[in-house]
Amino acid sequence: MVRDQRTNRRIRAREVRVVGPNAEQLGVMSLEAALARAQADGLDLVEISPMAKPPVCKIMDYGKFKYEEKKKASDAKKKQVVVHLKEVKLRPKTEEHDYEFKVRNVRRFLEEGNKAKITIQFRGREITHKELGSAILDDVTKDLKEIAVVEQNPRMEGRQMFMILAPNPKVAQRARDLARQQVEAAGKKQEGRPADVKPAVAAVVSALAVGNATPIASKE
Repeated sequence: MVRDQRTNRRIRAREVRVVGPNAEQLGVMSLEAALARAQADGLDLVEISPMAKPPVCKIMDYGKFKYEEKKKASDAKKKQVVVHLKEVKLRPKTEEHDYEFKVRNVRRFLEEGNKAKITIQFRGREITHKELGSAILDDVTKDLKEIAVVEQNPRMEGRQMFMILAPNPKVAQRARDLARQQVEAAGKKQEGRPADVKPAVAAVVSALAVGNATPIASKE
């Protein structure tokens, strides 16, 4: 199926191979006969394989089909995990407590399924001691080896040295599973609300239903 198929009178072929609404093969027939068959069923004739000889058309409710396709695409988009690239900056002489704090942040980023760009900033004559920056990046890699993989090896860019870490496959899958569970839970919660009622109003309705007359302020 493609997005904007020809339907009904927009179909140009004189003869078409017809598939019924229940996927049954109805054979080759004239366009007029196929249109009459679709009209008798109260449905549309939709060209699904225009390059075939003769073109293949299916009898279906095209409006319903387009709605369901749009809904599937929307649901799939909601379940997608958006991966962010978060940057953490360090110095060649970063103090131990600051290093540990930032590594903890990197760990959290990775466990959420994101990627981390670790940047070493050189100032003044520090640029002559690039080995200090390399040593820090090595330490970060070692401290996070159980959850991270090096996606981009350390490299220089101007007065900065950086590398990119990504969660290993196990951690990434765990983050995706958790994100899907959260989306599904939110969807079920939304389904439980009164139809066509905004969240804040739904809370008021629920409160009044159990005799709680205390109004709930809406932030909308």
